[in-house]
Amino acid sequence: MCPAALGLAAQAPTEASMSPQRIVRVSLEHPTSAVCVAGVETLVDIYGSVPEGTEMFEVYGTPGVDVYISPSMERGRERADTRRWHFDNGLEIIVVMNSPSNDLNDSHVQISYHSSHEPLPLAYAVLYLTCVDIALDCDLNCEGRQDRSYVDKRQWVWGPGGYGAVLLVNCDRDDVTCYDQDNCDRHVNCLQDLEDMSVMVLRTQGPAALFDDHKLILHTSSYDAKWARVFHACGPEDSCEAYRHVLGQNKVSYEVPRFHGDEERFFVEGLSFPDARFTGLVSFHVTLLDDSNEDFSESPIFTDTVVFRVAPWIMTPSTLPPLEVYVCRVRNNTCFVDAVAELARKAGCKLTVCPQKENRNDRWIQDEMELGYVQAPHKTFPVVFDSPRNGELQDFPYKRILGPDFGYVTREPQDSSVSGLDSFGNLEVSPPVVADGKEYPLGRILIGGNLPGSSGRRVTQVVRDFLYAQRVQPPVELFVDWLAVGHVDEFLSFVPAPDGKGFRMLLASPSACFKLFQEKQKWGHGRALLFKGVVGDKPVHTVSINQVLSNVDLISYNKFVQSCIDWNREVLKRELGLTERDIVDIPQLFKTERKKAVAFFPDLVNMLVLGKHLGIPKPFGPIINGQCCLEEKVRSLLEPLGLHCTFIDDFYTYHVRHGEVHCGTNVRRQPFSFKWWNMVP
Repeated sequence: MCPAALGLAAQAPTEASMSPQRIVRVSLEHPTSAVCVAGVETLVDIYGSVPEGTEMFEVYGTPGVDVYISPSMERGRERADTRRWHFDNGLEIIVVMNSPSNDLNDSHVQISYHSSHEPLPLAYAVLYLTCVDIALDCDLNCEGRQDRSYVDKRQWVWGPGGYGAVLLVNCDRDDVTCYDQDNCDRHVNCLQDLEDMSVMVLRTQGPAALFDDHKLILHTSSYDAKWARVFHACGPEDSCEAYRHVLGQNKVSYEVPRFHGDEERFFVEGLSFPDARFTGLVSFHVTLLDDSNEDFSESPIFTDTVVFRVAPWIMTPSTLPPLEVYVCRVRNNTCFVDAVAELARKAGCKLTVCPQKENRNDRWIQDEMELGYVQAPHKTFPVVFDSPRNGELQDFPYKRILGPDFGYVTREPQDSSVSGLDSFGNLEVSPPVVADGKEYPLGRILIGGNLPGSSGRRVTQVVRDFLYAQRVQPPVELFVDWLAVGHVDEFLSFVPAPDGKGFRMLLASPSACFKLFQEKQKWGHGRALLFKGVVGDKPVHTVSINQVLSNVDLISYNKFVQSCIDWNREVLKRELGLTERDIVDIPQLFKTERKKAVAFFPDLVNMLVLGKHLGIPKPFGPIINGQCCLEEKVRSLLEPLGLHCTFIDDFYTYHVRHGEVHCGTNVRRQPFSFKWWNMVP
């Protein structure tokens, strides 16, 4: 198969990507032979055996052999066949061949030694050359570069003008008859598995007889072998049995047999995402070894190297188009599930309901998992990040979501350091932003923790390490330890907008709520009641606007809550590059339970965002002129943005359990159109 069909480009060697220059010494006693690699410089040492009286020399190469003289660093190099050269120990003779040989020793370089006192050369030395072309190639993903030929395959360069091969963590399960993920064993269980791997091709051209006493070794370091696995296609590529595990884990080197002539194909899979102990870079090398002398050990002639970067796990913000909505069916939440199903229908996305026998009445599907994706130039697929909360839903991501082209990853602490903050309602991501001149084209991850320097709750270290190591969505840590549950989705969310930055950030606001209630009281509606329309088995006490505005403790506590939200507001404005025009204050009150905050009425910002369709917790606010004044206010804030507000009753099914619509749902979304490798972390 040709390189273009593989999506690979054979890269011309550059000085940066070549092996160190090889030195070959010539002899007067007998002809010397050497192997050189196409396009790679070989230094010829003529000083070890020089006829007495030598003052000058001449050097010539047969056609196809370029010979240069480098008199000094200042003068650069010149073609050797232009003149006779004064003998000087500072001179370097450089030989380059650009085309592979047809036969052994079919080219040569001849050196003649001269004296001004003799008309004929004092002696001749001949260096016979065999040229072989060796390249380890992969898709260097350099479509953004104007000059694709000259890149250093040993480097991985970020940005639109960068380059470098990409490796996917093969964390899905393409063979549904297997229990484990594809990268958990050393076999190719089905041919679809190969689609998740990156192709690496070893190309060799030259006389076949050369490999009677030379060998090619594919190798990696013991460190890099932990993070990737290589399979060699050793037979018909339409058979799983043809793929042999040759590198990775406990295998660090492999002698390449010459099965197919000039080209050997390898398939590379990632074993682990970037993390605290792993930068994401993996190198593979091929070395040509000279094994022709029985009295000496093998000697290296040339090494070619390629570097892969393991693709990061990427989160999707709520402003991206939805593809699939997840919800749990539990005891007594049929109406809630029906409402979510109707919203998904309006948004045109798939609905997946986790049945009660699988969730065991654990309804908090947002807390259990976060849906993201991985991407390489040849493949993109979703990956579920399973949280360490391990409630009754703990088996759902692995047993029900993991499958063909749907990957799985998790991080579990070794100790018992998991807290409520490790549920993934406390893991969100912003839309793309620019902050302080720095672009974040994939947004920034938002996680909640404590105040700097305090001893409150934080996300467990292994989860934080994982999120920071992905690099493409640098996390921002917010203050949530004032909340009883302690999740960022309790006071913020993002919705799409047709103007400005393309989104608005919604923040819960006690100040906005008190202002709204004061306006209604001023117009004579102080006796309007909250919670009047709540329907359920347990009675709920109604509260009037007048009672709310006269409750000194409630007012005082919400001033504290507002100060906590304002602290986060300033952090978000600074870290996301937001202005006040990008923020919408959503009226919301909180109350205290065990010195922590919970929503006083259903938390309006804890919503399900499906494109322009919003599933918002029904607040059961004061009814004025036949309308809930809280719903009316939210509509007035969001519907001018082209959004459609649907208020969903979650009072007894979620709210009284300290959660809302967003907590009880999850969404798989379209990946970003922006390719992660084009950013500069």
